[in-house]
Amino acid sequence: LHQPMYHFLRNLSFVDICFISTTIPKMLVNIQTQSQVITYKGCVTQVYIFMLFGALDDFLLTVMAYDCFVAICRPLYYIVIMNPRLCRLLLLVSWIMSALFSLLQCLMVWRLSFCTVLKISHFFCEISQLLQLACSDTLLNNLVIYLSAVLLAGVPFAGILYSYSKIVSCICGIPSAQGKFKAFSTCMSHLSVVFLFYCTGLGVNLSSAPAHSSHAGAVASVMYTVVTPMLNPVVYKSKP
Repeated sequence: LHQPMYHFLRNLSFVDICFISTTIPKMLVNIQTQSQVITYKGCVTQVYIFMLFGALDDFLLTVMAYDCFVAICRPLYYIVIMNPRLCRLLLLVSWIMSALFSLLQCLMVWRLSFCTVLKISHFFCEISQLLQLACSDTLLNNLVIYLSAVLLAGVPFAGILYSYSKIVSCICGIPSAQGKFKAFSTCMSHLSVVFLFYCTGLGVNLSSAPAHSSHAGAVASVMYTVVTPMLNPVVYKSKP
């Protein structure tokens, strides 16, 4: 029963490693060399890779929520539903959607014009910081970002909520307390990771508003880009 879940966990671990590697190595080099310079192309590349693996995290958590739903609510059909072909298809769709989303955001950044000297009040190139430094109109960029947030964050989150509503309903129908505990412990690790991912992501979005200080945004970003991916293996290690 756990083969598809561990297949998704391998991909999640790979994505988390790449997610951290997007920002931390450059930050450590900056600290070591006392130089905080990055080229424009390097900055846009960092934005692309960061958003690619951030979106992949979101999609993988949604796929894993569906896996938990099938394992608990349709246990007799689990092997038939979660077959290798479907697992590969779900992973492929997640990669394609994430790559297209990141590419769209970077193309929208390329169309902007910037001043000669730029200073980003952050430890990595974050798209909201770039938009605040642009000399040209960013209305279209903001519209694309908000629409993308609704489609690529709201829709997967709604799918996770739907899956867990069905899971809770199914668990409530189990007569024995031991059976309820066993079913709930199956998805507890995933639920913890989802909570960490969305809470820290929400904190980053709220702190990136112009009304908040850059220090608060940096702290929230560290929680999102470093702490959460590092905690994911610890949480899943305690999986029963």
